[in-house]
Amino acid sequence: MTTVTSPRAVLGVVLPSTNTVVEAEYNDMRPPGVSFHTGRIYIADENLGSDGKMESFLEDLRTQIGTAVRDVVTCKPDRIVMGMSAETFWGGAQGAAQFESWVGEQSGLRVSTGAAACKAALEAFGARRIGVITPYQPVGDEQVRAFFTEMGFEVAAVRGLAVDSATGIADVTPEQIRQAFLAVDGPDVDALVQAGTNLAAVATAAQLEAELGKPVIAINAATVWHALRAEGITDRMTGYGRLLAEH
Repeated sequence: MTTVTSPRAVLGVVLPSTNTVVEAEYNDMRPPGVSFHTGRIYIADENLGSDGKMESFLEDLRTQIGTAVRDVVTCKPDRIVMGMSAETFWGGAQGAAQFESWVGEQSGLRVSTGAAACKAALEAFGARRIGVITPYQPVGDEQVRAFFTEMGFEVAAVRGLAVDSATGIADVTPEQIRQAFLAVDGPDVDALVQAGTNLAAVATAAQLEAELGKPVIAINAATVWHALRAEGITDRMTGYGRLLAEH
């Protein structure tokens, strides 16, 4: 529903309790008359130091996510926006579709996920061959690779930063993010894309686009873009990359 302070859209954002980047970056990109309201998924153990620990983290998340969705729906948002990444890619194309459908059933609302948003963003640019960066362990990288491959993209390279804790992802520096993007770039790569919503990549991605002359898509920018456009909000915003400025 719309409100006095948010006459254009009220968006419910679901994110892990360990995440400190989504709210900051989303609000940087918030157009007038739109508001974001969060439901936080309780995470008991933030350890991501191995493939097994990452899988345990996601199992913990799955047991708690329904509560976060339940809670944020009480503010009567127009749409659910998933401010989390790994789970939206997990299981490839089929897993991503099932997850989106499940959140829709739990909330009774339309849903924007990071995986669907990145796919739509790449299609908006006509990109086919891509380089991908993540903060994940190898098990997560392979899920992201599988999703994009099954969606018809050619994944030239994936660079996982293997950050060992969920909160630690927010400590990755702009220079580390920049170097990761450059490591998966090449003359035959059409676009670069980033997964991992606690990785503060929007500003770095926008800067690299200007330098490289190709799309560099940060997942938080893509997800905000997807949600806004789906709600009929077509404002063009500069400073956050070509996606929000041109599409």
